[in-house]
Amino acid sequence: MNEFQLKYGCNPNQKPSRIYMDDGRELPITILCGRPGYINFLDALNSWQLVRELKEATGMVCATSFKHVSPTSAALGLPLSADLKKACFVDDIEGLDASPLACAYARARGTDRMSSFGDWIALSDVCDVTTAMIIKREVSDGVIAPGYTDEALAILREKRNGNYNIIQIDTDYVPDPLEHKQVFGITFEQGRNEFKINEELISNVVTANKELPPEAKRDLIVALITLKYTQSNSVCYAVDGQAIGVGAGQQSRIHCTRLAGQKADTWQLRRHPKVLNLPFLDTLKRADRDNVIDGYINKNEEDVCAEGIWQKYFSRQPEPLTAEEARAYLDTITGVSVGSDAFFPFSDNIERARKSGASYIAEPGGSIRDDLVIECCDKYGIAMAFTGMRLFHH
Repeated sequence: MNEFQLKYGCNPNQKPSRIYMDDGRELPITILCGRPGYINFLDALNSWQLVRELKEATGMVCATSFKHVSPTSAALGLPLSADLKKACFVDDIEGLDASPLACAYARARGTDRMSSFGDWIALSDVCDVTTAMIIKREVSDGVIAPGYTDEALAILREKRNGNYNIIQIDTDYVPDPLEHKQVFGITFEQGRNEFKINEELISNVVTANKELPPEAKRDLIVALITLKYTQSNSVCYAVDGQAIGVGAGQQSRIHCTRLAGQKADTWQLRRHPKVLNLPFLDTLKRADRDNVIDGYINKNEEDVCAEGIWQKYFSRQPEPLTAEEARAYLDTITGVSVGSDAFFPFSDNIERARKSGASYIAEPGGSIRDDLVIECCDKYGIAMAFTGMRLFHH
């Protein structure tokens, strides 16, 4: 199969639509179930590149959760602590610790559960039963992986009444070194971004603090590879082998840093004792729990603790998480790594990153105010590396 007809493009009015190989070669994918759409394929092919590169850079299995051509998170297959399992809604999954791939997806899906609602999943390795069991119960558009065990495939084929999108990718496929896209009938051509992200890239530490422990190097690599496949401008916070906050597609760098920081803070606060012990009604669905937790932490449109409202969600009225309690909890957080796809033009980015526990930063450098950014890092003892490489993705 060298082409696949799509129902429509980005929107239902954009017809005809298809994916195909210009050179007549076979498509490097096999559709095992469902009928993926235009945006599904954009997510699938971008997310696959991310996990492929992240595994190559770290040697570890990994997974990512994508929405609208940007990752909500990417994570390595590290074990989850008991409180993290509970925060990610996987504390009831049997055999989780024995499956690094399932741990990777549990982390990726559990990072920003509101953004991951209806996600596209990419897995670096053959999908096993445990991973499939997690995917089965989440609202998701589809998955791409290099393969599936027979039992895992059978489980996934049960989703959406047998219409769940399942794609297998040929791991031997090598794309053309030149890529093309059309905008307004005009063809753009550029060399593919094959730049390798590894420990050597973060060796130029420009701050007074030169210490980048192995865990920080790993997390900076996770952040930078995540950024490589995130719509720019973008900033990414990472810790414990996973991206915990991605601020994608913002016009201002500080807005990227704030958005990613807010998401990282929400991820951290999901493990606050008050959040872990919220008395949810047994009848409340998973997606509703996600919305309520976000509202409880961030005080959104609805005061979920208020009289007349809490009864919809809880068996008893919970105590609010006060701003002072949240701030006190976040002030205990350190060791977070932050990556940026372009230089920080002002030190306000450092100030904001520090509020979310940033201890390590990697950014290209090259701003006329680099000295002020470095000075701000030194004020807080943050170690910062200049990569010398921009990672824009559009």
